[in-house]
Amino acid sequence: MMRSVLRRLQPSRALPVALVATAFAVALTEPADARRRGHHRPAGGYNPPYAAMVVDVKSGRTLHAVNEDALRHPASITKVMTLYMLFEQMERGRFALDSELTVSAYAAAQSPSKLGLRPGSTIEVEDAIKALVTKSANDVACAIGENIGGSESRFAEMMTRKARSLGMSRTNFANASGLPDADQVTTARDLTILARAIQDRFPRYYRYFQTRSFAFRGRTIGNHNRLLGAVQGVDGIKTGYTRDSGFNLMTAARLDDRQIVAIVLGGKSGASRDRIMADLVRSTLPRAYAGNRQTPAVVEVAERARPAVVADAASRTRTQVASADADEVETTASTAISEPLDIMPSRTTTPGSAGMRRPASPLPSSAQAYAPAAIQPSFPAGGKSEARLASVDAPSRVEAPVRSVATPRITPTAWVIQLGAMDDEDKAKSMLAEARARAGGMLGKAAPYTVKVEHGGATLYRARFSGFSEQDDAQDACKALKRSGFSCFATRS
Repeated sequence: MMRSVLRRLQPSRALPVALVATAFAVALTEPADARRRGHHRPAGGYNPPYAAMVVDVKSGRTLHAVNEDALRHPASITKVMTLYMLFEQMERGRFALDSELTVSAYAAAQSPSKLGLRPGSTIEVEDAIKALVTKSANDVACAIGENIGGSESRFAEMMTRKARSLGMSRTNFANASGLPDADQVTTARDLTILARAIQDRFPRYYRYFQTRSFAFRGRTIGNHNRLLGAVQGVDGIKTGYTRDSGFNLMTAARLDDRQIVAIVLGGKSGASRDRIMADLVRSTLPRAYAGNRQTPAVVEVAERARPAVVADAASRTRTQVASADADEVETTASTAISEPLDIMPSRTTTPGSAGMRRPASPLPSSAQAYAPAAIQPSFPAGGKSEARLASVDAPSRVEAPVRSVATPRITPTAWVIQLGAMDDEDKAKSMLAEARARAGGMLGKAAPYTVKVEHGGATLYRARFSGFSEQDDAQDACKALKRSGFSCFATRS
């Protein structure tokens, strides 16, 4: 925010210093989540850059998309990734719901919206979760980042690496809260991946996004998300606002075995954003697939691993993590992997007053999360508007087959469960051992094994359980794994 403000407020020598200072102070008071503004539209013809996307969770099909690959500021939707990181640490046993997080002076000094915690004080993890979900408290988000990463900047780097491992190839985080920063960018498409991933990975903790209000030290704090309880099917998850981003909303909804995730970025006001989202949910949820899930859960891939882009008859292309099976999508003789030639945009785009930069310090090419070529625009030389940049033709693609080699230790049964893919076989075996220990009896007779996948010089090991003759048995075991905090899906062997 400071860099953005300074760019806008370069004073001439004739401009009074007091006037610049006043304007600078006013700019810094803009909250990351506009509680004080309510649902009113900011004055002055406010028109932030817009983007939106709706994805059918079960089929992976895109139901609605506008500027879905254009760079945007996430604002407080950032906190969904902050909570993803916290949930992961809780799953690993580092924190419990009653663990105390220490609040530094730096965290306490964050701009509103915040709880107003004092330097040196503590807050329980469960209260911290609820504070992010409801009040979108920036001081708490910063404290979470510092307690996990040691510093907020290091935590932001961890968040960016996590985004890459999930397949969010155009997202870069600079802080834990979503407070204004020119380097904090994402896309509507990337956020649909995050919306799916946090539900798939942490079903035990996702329920916190349904919190309407919570009591904290004598105060009752309500949720900024006004669609909860107002639109049928909506069960979360997060709002956001900065002046440069506009009014943002990430939503998940399910009804009658149908499930979607939806993103709206750049609403002109909270009310207009909510109307847009409500209309999208009501129009797309009835069109979502109601049968058994066709797409695997979003799982993390080790940094050196590459998600595969698999041809999909329903939606032309779909980003499949490397753990996806070739026989789970409609293909011909072999599955084709489409690799975009341009992994990251080559130029800076500047929608909004602060400008947007391409994600800083991208991972090496071997660690890049591959995405469909249609969502990796090759930015042309010369200045063009964001609207034109969003419509640039996708780069050409190359195709290469993927080769799977099953380890000959067991003969897989008709149905198997897959947990994920790792860049090291020992890691895959460790994942299987931990899953069996946590899931208990449901996996008592299941046989763990790995499948080696080679593609483009990268080697992955899929972690699987065999021992299921019927689809229902495999799905029941997978549900037990999800209750234990693991992502998984059942598939034919």
